[in-house]
Amino acid sequence: MASDAPTAAPRTSNIAVRRGEPLVVIEHVDKHFGDLHVLKDIDTVVNRGEVVVVIGPSGSGKSTLCRAINRLETIDSGRIVIDGEPLPEEGKELARLRADVGMVFQSFNLFAHKTVLENVTLGPMRVRGMKRKDADERAMQLLERVGVANQAEKMPNQLSGGQQQRVAIARSLAMNPKLILMDEPTSALDPEMINEVLDVMVGLAGDGMTMIVVTHEMGFARKAADRVLFMADGAIVEEAPPERFFTNPTSDRAKDFLSKILEH
Repeated sequence: MASDAPTAAPRTSNIAVRRGEPLVVIEHVDKHFGDLHVLKDIDTVVNRGEVVVVIGPSGSGKSTLCRAINRLETIDSGRIVIDGEPLPEEGKELARLRADVGMVFQSFNLFAHKTVLENVTLGPMRVRGMKRKDADERAMQLLERVGVANQAEKMPNQLSGGQQQRVAIARSLAMNPKLILMDEPTSALDPEMINEVLDVMVGLAGDGMTMIVVTHEMGFARKAADRVLFMADGAIVEEAPPERFFTNPTSDRAKDFLSKILEH
């Protein structure tokens, strides 16, 4: 058990042993798309309240890993355990797990025919059985939190991309998830809209939300991550706290990646 002393986290294999109880345990996960080996023997643990940022070049397996954690992608072998329960393959157990694991996509995925408020209340009412009055009240609190409460009665196509993504985050939060997965949440946004979404994400991190975030936003990784996972060619090449990763990467692959992105 790790102590409270501010020392480097002890390590077992390439699994960082950190304070807090494990929420997501990924063991020896492999995945192929045809002949392409997209996830290679992935081993890592994410603890409650931890923010893990997954970075790496395009095609390195980041999004596939993110989507495998709530079984939007199946895996060929290995094991994923969430809150002590192995990832179900299908049926009600899988639906229950997905209710506990929020997902924010790069393309927002809001229901175009429903208002902002309806988008946020739909899950709690249908899945959690929440009454409309309570769901509306909770949704408005969350829309206020992400800065779009004044857009509640609008349709998604009346909002900017940054506003839509903040609604998508509020929709995830409305389910009171144990974990939020974010797959490139800012990559579809215009540059001026990125910060408004990143600010919300930094706030969630500060509140102790467990998050796994696939992103190219190195500033967010430096500011909000407890740990950076660097992936290349389907494998976790390196994992470290952000200060150590960005200032003193140990692998040549990470050094090469950082030299290309940090000089621009």
